[in-house]
Amino acid sequence: MGSKQVSSMLPETKYGWMGLVLGAIALAALPLFAPPYYVELGTYAVIAAMLALSLQLLVGCTGLVSLGHGAFYGLAAYTVYLITPEAKGLSIFITLPVAVLVAGLAALLVGALSLRTRGFFFLMVTLAFGQMVFFLFHDTKIGGGADGAFLARPALSFLGYELTLTRRQRPIAIYYVGLAQMVLMYAGLAFLLRSLFGRVLEGIRVNEHRMQAIGYNTYRYKLAAFVIAGMLAGVAGHMWAMHRGFVNPELVGWHRSAEALLMILLGGLHTLHGPILGALAYTGLGELAQSLTERKLLVEGLVILAVVLVLPKGLSGLRLPRDWRRKLPFAPEKPLPEPSAESLRHG
Repeated sequence: MGSKQVSSMLPETKYGWMGLVLGAIALAALPLFAPPYYVELGTYAVIAAMLALSLQLLVGCTGLVSLGHGAFYGLAAYTVYLITPEAKGLSIFITLPVAVLVAGLAALLVGALSLRTRGFFFLMVTLAFGQMVFFLFHDTKIGGGADGAFLARPALSFLGYELTLTRRQRPIAIYYVGLAQMVLMYAGLAFLLRSLFGRVLEGIRVNEHRMQAIGYNTYRYKLAAFVIAGMLAGVAGHMWAMHRGFVNPELVGWHRSAEALLMILLGGLHTLHGPILGALAYTGLGELAQSLTERKLLVEGLVILAVVLVLPKGLSGLRLPRDWRRKLPFAPEKPLPEPSAESLRHG
């Protein structure tokens, strides 16, 4: 496949890439002018964005809607708890790989079974697996049972050298660690979507039977995507444990997957940066709704419903007025077509 081919989920113009870079710079500058409370809120948003990004690989890229994705997120957080001694936290270079490995192995097991089904049945099978994990931690003493448990947070250390931080500096450092992971996750997924593997996933989303007809083993591709998505969810779950130092069964509940789906719908189903926009908007909306009324969920539901109805492509579907776009130093390029079977066959 030619290197110039780009996924339809990535920005189509230089202006779009510039917007992403400016957005990343704005997020990086947040701790410089925002109070500590909003830095904490920003960390929540970044973790949510990573979870939504990992799920977007299944939903937006491959066309697989999973309600068990939060289980891999929670499993990673619980893994940090289970391997960490009570006295002192382990290095992030130990806890992160182990948490991601456990989440990936769980995704391999769940994906190998659930991907033998399709559509509604796939949705229900993933939900069933997620609920099994939820009750494992909720109804047993593993990880403190229903009440959860505190843990020694992973340390920013390497080869015996530990970054010493004050109580005020640590939240800022955690924020930047999470932001760096989110940026790397986006860059990795963008690279993946530009590859033949990513184009095949998009072809599966458009017409899986056609992909099978031209010789692709779609089950293996979907399983690989499922495992990668589970591992990326593990990165987000590890970040939660590092940020909060606490785990409870709510981390593996199905509603965690539902929230990630809402973020994707809010930000945009067919763009890679949509989940990031959705996570930031969802976090901000929740904070605003809580400050205005006790009926937080009602406000969130009404706003999300309005966005879905008014903006079918989500927040990422917003465009500058045509008169403004003509004044840009370069004109937007034409959108790329969906991947065709012919282009995938000849690479």
